[in-house]
Amino acid sequence: MSQKRLNPDLRFRRAPIGGSRVAGVAAVVLIALTPACGESGSQGGDSDPYVGFTASRAAEQERCEALFLEMPSSDAFREHLRTITSEPHPAGSEAQVEVGNYLTEVMTAAGLDVVGHTYDVYLPQLTDDVEAWIITPEEMQLSNREPALAEDRFSDHPGLLNGWNAFSGSGDVIGEVVYANFGRREDYEALDSMGIDLTDRVVIARYGGNFRGYKVKFAEERGAAGVIMFNDPGFSREGAYPEGPMMNGETIQRGSVLTLPWTGDPLTPFEPALPVSGERGQVERLDPDDVAMPTIPVLPLGYLAAEEILSRMEGPEAPAGWRGGIETSYRLTGGDALTVRVRVNQPRALTRAVNVVGTVEGSEFPDEWVILGAHYDPWGFGAIDPNGGTAMLLTLAESLGQLAEAGCRPRRSILIAHWDAEEAGIIGSTEWVEEFIDPLTTNTIAYINADAAVSGPNFGGSSSPSLKGTILDVLDDVEYPGTEKTVLEWWLTDGGGTELGNLGGGSDHVGFYTHAGVPSAGLSSGAPSGVYHSNYDNFAWFERFGDTEFVFGPMLARVDGLVALRLANADLTPYDVTRYATDTRVHVETLQRVAEERAVQVDLSRLVEATTALEAAAERFETTRDLALAAGDALDPSVADRTNDLMRQLEKAWLDEGGLQDRLWSRNLYVSPDPFSGYASWMLPGVRYEIETDDPDGVPEWEEKYIRAIDRLTALLDEASGALEG
Repeated sequence: MSQKRLNPDLRFRRAPIGGSRVAGVAAVVLIALTPACGESGSQGGDSDPYVGFTASRAAEQERCEALFLEMPSSDAFREHLRTITSEPHPAGSEAQVEVGNYLTEVMTAAGLDVVGHTYDVYLPQLTDDVEAWIITPEEMQLSNREPALAEDRFSDHPGLLNGWNAFSGSGDVIGEVVYANFGRREDYEALDSMGIDLTDRVVIARYGGNFRGYKVKFAEERGAAGVIMFNDPGFSREGAYPEGPMMNGETIQRGSVLTLPWTGDPLTPFEPALPVSGERGQVERLDPDDVAMPTIPVLPLGYLAAEEILSRMEGPEAPAGWRGGIETSYRLTGGDALTVRVRVNQPRALTRAVNVVGTVEGSEFPDEWVILGAHYDPWGFGAIDPNGGTAMLLTLAESLGQLAEAGCRPRRSILIAHWDAEEAGIIGSTEWVEEFIDPLTTNTIAYINADAAVSGPNFGGSSSPSLKGTILDVLDDVEYPGTEKTVLEWWLTDGGGTELGNLGGGSDHVGFYTHAGVPSAGLSSGAPSGVYHSNYDNFAWFERFGDTEFVFGPMLARVDGLVALRLANADLTPYDVTRYATDTRVHVETLQRVAEERAVQVDLSRLVEATTALEAAAERFETTRDLALAAGDALDPSVADRTNDLMRQLEKAWLDEGGLQDRLWSRNLYVSPDPFSGYASWMLPGVRYEIETDDPDGVPEWEEKYIRAIDRLTALLDEASGALEG
């Protein structure tokens, strides 16, 4: 490959575990961003290394990548997005079936083998039979649908629905009002400490701070009659839509409020929700009455409607940190003179969901998978969320098909997956993971997620440790549109990037990463937006304020495509194994800080010691790997197969069949979504849970689990080194 264009001052090498070592811009890039580039002669020194490739294989990879980088088309991306978002198409709608057919047609025409995987899942039925009222002191119905705008040709579509929350309970309640800030665990605990009773009251809380489902869960646990959630204008940084990209006072954020100890279909935990026809077998379903889904009515509102409530509240003033962007005095209670009504009629039933999966079959190892995916169900049109990612993946599928026709078929299979029913609770992808759990845990190399992946110029990403090195190498081999910089250069300078983050919750990677133990990442290129989950998330917004030249979709297709091709074609899987040690050490330090903040006495020194042994094993493996790749143009196939099999087992070392506290479905000891917020990533979550719940006595048992997992990682790396040394 050609010489890297990265400025020498931005060229990094792996730092020792105790700190980072960066030339020129030490403050810019943290240890988590240090590329995992080999130093052997086979990797070309400071030329662009193909980690995991022999010299001959790297030459062929260079040729094929040069072809691939010319293929993703702005015109194709624009046309796919325009077509997909021509109608509102939430899960369960007839329009969603048509979008699924379009995905099938495009990928089939591109030469992919396309299969529709069907499931019968328990979903709320599409209805807008909802309303919110102020009852006293004067009766007033509150707006719960975005109005049509002259500047937005999509906003008056008859298929659009009122604001609603999936898995709200049905009911018609009237009650006094309590303001709960963001509705976080600590907010409700503060109300408890102030003696504010939520029984039979309607909670009003602003979006932000946690997953909306927890706002409802914590309220219902305290006896609340209903919940209203609203957008806070304090989040706006630019002009309001349609003059600018941010929310206006009537923009409504929809979303699911489902919180269960498992992800996916509420009635089939740990098992795929196979069609009731029995064509692929039968599955026992839980009785819905036995599943702890929300029972109280829940509605989202825009901030102008919320202001009508907040401005009439007469109770004690809220703490200063609870005051948002509405120009009113925020108060904790409304007083007995103010009552509101929340009415929701939301029936639930088994509903057909279809995942559309296209495969570019591998030429040598067709049963080994690299998977790229995004959901395709929106709340309305979903130009940003999710279909910027959907259109990007279609563009990528076409490019991979062209590449295969040009003689560059990947050695391992690359799957392009479009998931259904994500917005209701990450359902479609989870059911697929549960159905294909065996090949996922044995033969899958990586999953790359693209949820709402394209809406503007700002690159960002999160990843499991083992994929960070490959991602960073690729970012420095893809041009950033309209500049002479690579994506990596732009991100670290103009884009303000510092590090690849850690995956949390809220999207389709969850099943792959936290349940199946597949190394995962999520990459995106976004823009400031205030139309999240609203009827204004449409093509009119996208072409005015998002990817206006339709160049960032193809850019991300190049990034995701190169990551997939390098993982699919390498002689030895190019996992960044040293990061298991370095990142774990950082996470242990974080846990120590959290413990200190909560005044919980813990000693995690044995866990730190385990990471030291892991680091040594990782460094030995990388040295051995690079020497083996430099020794000739080909590896002994049996040695390569054995080494790669061990590589695929690395992430599984973190899996524990007993799962996490109160979350048996979440089996990955390394990472999980925050169980109290739903979105944020918790690293080493077993130990963190004990610290967050102020139970130091529970820490030693969990520390032992982590030491055993790290020891398994160490043993696998030592075995892989031994296989290569022969």
